Amino acid sequence: MKYRKAAVWTVAAAAAIFFAVGGAIAAEQAEKPDWFFHDIVDAAFVKQHITIPMSEDVMIIDARPKRAKYDKGHIPGAVSIPDTYFDDHVDQLPKNKDALLIFYCGGLKCKLSHKSAAKAEALGYANVKVFANGFPGWMKEKGNYAAVSVDWVQKQLDNDADIVLVDSRPKRKKFDKGHIPGAISVPDMYFDKEQGQLPEDKSKPVVFYCGGYKCKLSHKSAAKAMELGYTDVKVFAGGYPEWKAAYGDKMAAAAKPASALKAGKEEGSIDIAEFERLVKESPESIYLVDVRDPDEFATGSLKTAVNIPVDKLETRISELPADKPVVFICGTGARSGESFYMVQDLRPELKDVYYVEAEMTFKEDGSFEIVPPKS
Repeated sequence: MKYRKAAVWTVAAAAAIFFAVGGAIAAEQAEKPDWFFHDIVDAAFVKQHITIPMSEDVMIIDARPKRAKYDKGHIPGAVSIPDTYFDDHVDQLPKNKDALLIFYCGGLKCKLSHKSAAKAEALGYANVKVFANGFPGWMKEKGNYAAVSVDWVQKQLDNDADIVLVDSRPKRKKFDKGHIPGAISVPDMYFDKEQGQLPEDKSKPVVFYCGGYKCKLSHKSAAKAMELGYTDVKVFAGGYPEWKAAYGDKMAAAAKPASALKAGKEEGSIDIAEFERLVKESPESIYLVDVRDPDEFATGSLKTAVNIPVDKLETRISELPADKPVVFICGTGARSGESFYMVQDLRPELKDVYYVEAEMTFKEDGSFEIVPPKS
């Protein structure tokens, strides 16, 4: 009898669980419209795939209208391919059909990202996702901020908008030689000392920029500003190079090169051909310092380079040798240039100090690509 009662209760409990779970699944399915894409991801998934610069095998795509939505605010690293014009912009998609594509738009009621994702999958892309919560969901997550376009920045300038535009690049090396009109200089590495320049009203829009899509400085400063309580923080990721290309160099300053080795055009810079020759023929003849962050250095650098991040250089300045030339490198020339000037201030007795003024892309095997500045 006891066995029979136990069996009855077991069957009843199983039935209850079955109908409860089944009902929950049915309810969940009922909540999802039939147009939802089959592979949905959350904000954490998106965030873990945002890198600076973005990986060639990852593309985050904003399917919303460009001028009406994307320009005013988008997920950092995202490109604009409005669903309405998807067919006209398929050439922007990666050539690698196994690349990760993450589409998003205006939230759970927005179909655009789902439609674009289906189109991409039809083209043969095999790793397509949709961030269904979209841009509104991104902004609800603590610590997240928006990126804005160059057109939006210029529009604010044209309209004398009440915003604070902050240049996170080194002051003497970059800001003094050219910056977006109206911007103030708060170099990221001196953020704690210079934060007093930020507005007292922490609800006022603050827009950070630096040296372009490969530059982390503005993103680091934006995070610091949010930690201080600023609530309307944005990043203009294209930075000064994109603004300059679109609207002209309005505040450039000439520089006088000074160098013992063959010098480049900028003060303290080394001639690119000279640098390449030294790396190829006698790399041990120079003390090569990669001043990027450790995570960047870990992805690849020159074989003889040591990693001293620029924000640690002041405390490690004594490590620099006096018996051979010191050459600083980074990804864009900004942090390496700032390192050069720091040595002038802290160890002026070191005369053979240089930096590479160019964009550098490093590979795991120690090889690199270098693109000198156009002007």
